[in-house]
Amino acid sequence: MSTAASTIASRLAALRAELAAQNLAGFVVPLTDEHMSEYVGEYAQRLAWISGFGGSAGSAVVMHDKAAMFTDGRYTVQVRQQVPADLFAYEDVPQTSAAQWLGEIASAGQRIGYDPWLHTSAWAKQADQQLTARSAELVAVQHNPIDAVWTDRPAPSLAPLEVHDDQFAGRAHAEKRAEVAAWLAGMGADAVVIAALDSIAWLLNIRGKDVSRTPVALAFVIAHKDGSVDLFTAPQKITASVRAHLGEAVRCQPRERFAEALQAMTGQTVVVDPQSCVAAIFNALEAGGARIIEARDPTVLPRAVKNPTEIAGTTAAHVRDGAALTRFLAWFDSEAPKGGLDELSAAERLRQFRAETNSLEDLSFDTISAAGPNAALPHYRVSEETNLPITHDSIYLVDSGGQYRDGTTDVTRTLVVGTPSPEMQDRFTRVLKGHIALARAIFPAGTKGVQLDALARQHLWSAGLDYNHGTGHGVGSYLSVHEGPQRIAAAWSAQSGNDEPLQPGMILSNEPGYYKQGAYGIRIENLVLVERRSAEGAEREIMGFKELTLAPIDRRLVDVSLLTADERDWWNAYHARVANEIGPLLTDPAEQSWLQQACAPL
Repeated sequence: MSTAASTIASRLAALRAELAAQNLAGFVVPLTDEHMSEYVGEYAQRLAWISGFGGSAGSAVVMHDKAAMFTDGRYTVQVRQQVPADLFAYEDVPQTSAAQWLGEIASAGQRIGYDPWLHTSAWAKQADQQLTARSAELVAVQHNPIDAVWTDRPAPSLAPLEVHDDQFAGRAHAEKRAEVAAWLAGMGADAVVIAALDSIAWLLNIRGKDVSRTPVALAFVIAHKDGSVDLFTAPQKITASVRAHLGEAVRCQPRERFAEALQAMTGQTVVVDPQSCVAAIFNALEAGGARIIEARDPTVLPRAVKNPTEIAGTTAAHVRDGAALTRFLAWFDSEAPKGGLDELSAAERLRQFRAETNSLEDLSFDTISAAGPNAALPHYRVSEETNLPITHDSIYLVDSGGQYRDGTTDVTRTLVVGTPSPEMQDRFTRVLKGHIALARAIFPAGTKGVQLDALARQHLWSAGLDYNHGTGHGVGSYLSVHEGPQRIAAAWSAQSGNDEPLQPGMILSNEPGYYKQGAYGIRIENLVLVERRSAEGAEREIMGFKELTLAPIDRRLVDVSLLTADERDWWNAYHARVANEIGPLLTDPAEQSWLQQACAPL
């Protein structure tokens, strides 16, 4: 047994002893926090601690005599590499789920624990139904058993809040709070609970450093119908400048008083988002006698539809970021053929190019720097243990982004070192054709992401190929790199969330891919802005996409004979724009020369 597997085995033994002490037969471990976040602080990395899994979506169930990991198609390979097979069974989502699995293996009389601060009420109800059918019981624990045995668990961050100036936000938080108050009046409600960290950051024009790569702060909010807000966060996080920014209408209270405040809302009508508010929030409100209305967090859609200031900001950020990425691409083209580069050194050099813009706050996620077979893992994360050299006649995939005060970026480029095989060129060109089809799409108002997804897959499908991830996700404004409610994904996707009509001002990714397990992977990703379009004789409002991302795509991987005239025109127009907008930011003549060659017409 490896050292890592031995560590996980000892942690499982400690957890099972704690479960026995709490009279529990099993425990469910999600990968989330009290805010149902996708990316969580170190203190909340319970799933990684107990299993070794490093992905961004998954869960586990630990029983006294067995354990299982639940991941979707994005992590089929990764989970098997990171989680010991002799300690955990691998279960595929959506074919099954933790609740469904428990409903199949639980025995009569067993008590299965869950932390109500880490699960939604809907999940708890589903799991309870599954277990009740087996004469077993779902138990809300008072104290998370993993926390009891994770002796060196990091404390939640106490980093100070930061003011997000109106010059970047485009709207004052007083205006946003008034908008929420008007929404509450329309709902006939007294207050709304806001638990999503990016919603809180957007509403109050604040940011933080409590979660790696995502500029948010650990907090809860109760927004009231009079426009006032109760902000629950650690007192150490409130500086004098933040206090002045928030004003008298925002009352700051210790985070520990949040549950107490919920229980005190007796007789009030309170709106709660079942997607982002955990079961414990519902439980506290019900215990206090509040009337609950389930509805979507009222900040979600306004946050997704960027205002003119945010659009101008992200446009500027993407030009700046595109120049940094272009410098990296030119450097890579020169250095990779010499040998000596590996995934870690390439990722670090790209970070340095972004840092040299002098405006980088952080990366927007851990860079996916993937050589050869590692590129076949869509959400691969490089480490010292997995680091591969970048070799000749191979593919290197780099998916990366930056957090800037004026915008968040996310871009993937697939590069070849040496000569690509005919198969590599064929697959790359099919992915490119799908990328172009989606980029060129014109669609009527009311169109949803699920209706566009097939455009990106069609050329792969025609060859019996596909990819197991969404085609496009929303992106925040100096916020989360994954932002809802908009998304472009297939109807079968476990992560679909693709029933939100696209609106002008929304930002999405366009990122079809292809992955040959054990060999190579391909993805081409640009961020795009939904815009209104005009067409002679149009009888309905129509929209399309404008590319925000500006950086060359590797022409050596393109089989030009497979492109139509319209596709070549798109390529040439896009690269002409890249040359015109990125070129002036490059001061090195060698970089300028490389860019001109990379952007020459097909």
